[in-house]
Amino acid sequence: MTDRTVLTTCNRDCPDACGIVATVEGDRVVRLRGDPNHPVTKGFLCHRTGEYLHTQYSPERLLTPLIRRNGVLTPATWEEAIETIARTMLRIRAESGPEAIFHYRSGGSLGMLKAVTDLLFERFGPVTAKSGDICSGAGDAAQLTDFGEEDSNDVFDLLNSRHIVLWGKNPVVSSPHLVPILKQARARGAILISVDPVWHASSKLADRSWQPRPAGDFALAMATARLLLDRGHMDPAAADYCDNLDAFHALGRSKSAADWCAEADLPVTAAEDLAEALGPGKPTAILVGWGMGRRANGGTIVRALDALAAISGNLGIPGGGVSFYYKRRRAFQPLAPAPGASHAAPRTISEITMGEDLVAASPPVRMMWVTAGNPVVMLPDSAKVSHAIGSREFVVVADPFLTDTAMLAHVVLPTTTILEEDDLVGAYGNHWVGNVRPVVPRPEGVRSDLEITRMLAARLGIPGFDADARTWKQRLLAPALAEHGIDLERLEAGAVRNPLAPPVLYADRRFPTPTGRVNLLTEAAAASPDVPGYPLWLLSLSTEKSQSSQWAHAPEGPCVATVHPDSCPVADGESARLQSELGEIKVRVRHDPRQRRDVVVLPKGGHYRDGRAANALVRAAVTDIGEGGALYDERVRLVPL
Repeated sequence: MTDRTVLTTCNRDCPDACGIVATVEGDRVVRLRGDPNHPVTKGFLCHRTGEYLHTQYSPERLLTPLIRRNGVLTPATWEEAIETIARTMLRIRAESGPEAIFHYRSGGSLGMLKAVTDLLFERFGPVTAKSGDICSGAGDAAQLTDFGEEDSNDVFDLLNSRHIVLWGKNPVVSSPHLVPILKQARARGAILISVDPVWHASSKLADRSWQPRPAGDFALAMATARLLLDRGHMDPAAADYCDNLDAFHALGRSKSAADWCAEADLPVTAAEDLAEALGPGKPTAILVGWGMGRRANGGTIVRALDALAAISGNLGIPGGGVSFYYKRRRAFQPLAPAPGASHAAPRTISEITMGEDLVAASPPVRMMWVTAGNPVVMLPDSAKVSHAIGSREFVVVADPFLTDTAMLAHVVLPTTTILEEDDLVGAYGNHWVGNVRPVVPRPEGVRSDLEITRMLAARLGIPGFDADARTWKQRLLAPALAEHGIDLERLEAGAVRNPLAPPVLYADRRFPTPTGRVNLLTEAAAASPDVPGYPLWLLSLSTEKSQSSQWAHAPEGPCVATVHPDSCPVADGESARLQSELGEIKVRVRHDPRQRRDVVVLPKGGHYRDGRAANALVRAAVTDIGEGGALYDERVRLVPL
């Protein structure tokens, strides 16, 4: 049998959006490797995608719809599943109005065609939708508040940097295709500085590493600002493009650098190091990790980093910038109404507090549809979220696997994998846009989200959804791309850099804020109080071996809790109970003397049913701005079994 290769793009929730070259024998994929012609992927894949064939051909994959009968999920035909769903939706809308139906779509797939599902529910209702962003809400809001835009310099502009600060960022795990660029920058003479409470794989890349206390990033940023001001290392032109400059100066000078550093639990040399890099050592790029935004004061922390880049003159210059996100949607046009539009959802339910809000909603939410997400594991207070979803009258989950959330459903619809999808995707860790094509046909009993939407729309009598994937993809591409010679055929030939994204952001020092200037913050971050009896901060972090709750090889036994040996009454390798005020899970202790004594690190995405979900311990709390999840503010303790 002759091998063939097929080029596609990874559409999972990862910043890299890698080009994939799949080797196919017949209708089976036998090998995956990175696209050698993709400027960012450069021929290699992360472990998660390199091992994806274990997921693709897992015996646990769903290959037929399931309907709950007498309390048990049993196989059904597609016709029966769609008929059951449509009949229920029409009845609930007639009895209680469309707001009694809640459509929850998350980012398990970043394919742009997933928004067609939003469009269907908008036209059917509009129905209740989610608000907030569990992952990046605070950071998004911070940069939009400060700059009026959320984007970054070209990723290869890092080769122009003299210093690169990895502030709360672990690219070895979270963005592995950034690592070769960082190494190339170092080879050119750039100095890498890591700032993170956790010692992780990327700490080894750095020339220097600083480990502030959790949530101490704001204080460290203000200590750095104080030194920039005191030493005259501010950009002389900052007053020309920054609002609130005097108020920010006053905030920085409200404490000495030493006092600010004491709050961060670091020596003043840490702030001196950063101030030297941002001032005389520029151009300096600050790469902002997403974890810092997942604190109660997360938005203010990111705003402080924005301000450091602004006042030091590192905005709008090659090798500078403060990068939190790349605007992946810039190459596309929306299909559904934006929030606040005339046909937007009549009400929303916060993603962060969904466990409470779903139960308390009035009028009641009777039906829930889940697309591209596993909220029982993703959201805080897993038990409450599980109860809220499980107590709905009718729940539909579209997923390739029987997740913790799917186990609560009345109907489960098996969907396509990344190797069967037909879509478009933009990266949020670089400016490349890629085409997603089916590498192999989907199994007979599986349907894509687009096919599900088309089937349901036809049964509900809603016109306008009979187009195929290719037509929808053409509708999605921004018209301005055509001026640069980019159309669907060009994308099908290989990934392209989005020409609408400037190589250097804000090069003209003009910002899309109401005043056209940077909006500097003026108030300090609220302190995170200690919780008596719970001395450790719980940090549930991404791993190299899982994509959120999707593991190529699911680990066995208790979750591993990594701690400094001095902060744990349990021996290395022994089992313990990890407790918060909300609950407890069983863990296996791993000692690591490189960690701070006030943190415990768990892998992200463990299954709730296996007792491995860190969010079973985390209370639902909203960030200071952006309606994000304050997931990293939970305090815990380790107790011997």
